[in-house]
Amino acid sequence: MTALWVEITATRGSAPRDAGTAMQVTPRSISGTIGGGTLEHRAIATARKMLESGQTRHSETLPLGPNLGQCCGGVVTLQYTDEPRQTDVVSVPDWPQVRLPDTPQKLWLWGAGHVGRAVMRAAPSQAFEITWIDSDQNRFPSHIPALATAVPTHDMPRLAGHAPQDAHHLIFTYAHDIDLALCAALLKRGAASIGLIGSATKWARFRKRLTASGLDPAPVTCPIGDKALGKSPDQIAKGVIKALLVSTQPKAIA
Repeated sequence: MTALWVEITATRGSAPRDAGTAMQVTPRSISGTIGGGTLEHRAIATARKMLESGQTRHSETLPLGPNLGQCCGGVVTLQYTDEPRQTDVVSVPDWPQVRLPDTPQKLWLWGAGHVGRAVMRAAPSQAFEITWIDSDQNRFPSHIPALATAVPTHDMPRLAGHAPQDAHHLIFTYAHDIDLALCAALLKRGAASIGLIGSATKWARFRKRLTASGLDPAPVTCPIGDKALGKSPDQIAKGVIKALLVSTQPKAIA
C-alpha cells in the first residue's frame, strides 16, 4: 500500500472545506487539500502512520477549536481509506483581456501552502510584484516564478511591521495565531489592503480581539475570494486575484 485518501464525509457549522473533499497522502507527498492548517497537518500525520502500520480504514470526528489551533467553530468528520477518491484538479485562470499596469502592484503573500501556491498560479505575469513569505523554507515549491521573491523568516509578524505601506497583503498561513498577529502588525503598520482567509466565525473572533487591543479591524477583508466560485485553493485564488485587479485597476478586466 503506497497511498491513502482522507475524505471529509460530514461537517457541522463552519468548516474550511465541504463534505466530499479529499486529499491523497503518500509517504512523501500529498495531492489535494482538506483545508490546510493544523487539521490537515494532523490528518497527514495520521495517514502516514497508517501507511507504516498497514492500516487501511479509520474515521475520526474533530472540533475545529483551540486544540487544533483553529477557531472556525465547526466540526468535521474524516474518513481514511485506501480506496481512491477525487482530489482537487489544479487549474490556472485564463485572463485574456487583462490590461497590464505600467507599474506592477506590490503584493505580499503570507503563507506558502495550498492557497499561496494557487494565488501564485493565478496572478497574471507582470501585474504584480510579489513578495512571498513563510516561516519554513521547505514550504516553498522548488521553482519560484520570476515575478516573485521568496522570503523565509521565523518571525512573520515582525517582518510585517516593516512592509511597504503601499503593498497589498493576503494572509493564509498554517496557524490562526500567526494570522491574527499578522493582521495586528499590518493594521499598525498601514497597508494598501489586507485580505485574510477564513470563515465568518474566524473573522468575528479576530475582529473582537483586534478591537480589544485598540486596533480598528475595518481595513481587513475576511473572508476573501468569491463564494460563488467555491472553496478549493484555485477557486479562492481566482476570486482574490480578480478582486485585486478590479480594485487596483478598474479597467484591468474588460
